[in-house]
Amino acid sequence: MNQFLARTRDFLSTFAKDEEGAQVIEYALIIAVVSIALVVALRALTTNGGGFGTFINRVTTCLTTANCT
Repeated sequence: MNQFLARTRDFLSTFAKDEEGAQVIEYALIIAVVSIALVVALRALTTNGGGFGTFINRVTTCLTTANCT
């Protein structure tokens, strides 16, 4: 039993010192911030005409014709 507790303690101390998980958390935070920024930007773009569908229609019209208003 003592050997099991010693191995568990060693594993937990090694796990606590491991810093590889910190990189994953940093990347997740960066992705979250970029996602929030995209949502805010799209929300600002779509408030003029009312909705994301209207925004997509405006982009489609601009890309397929010369009428970009």
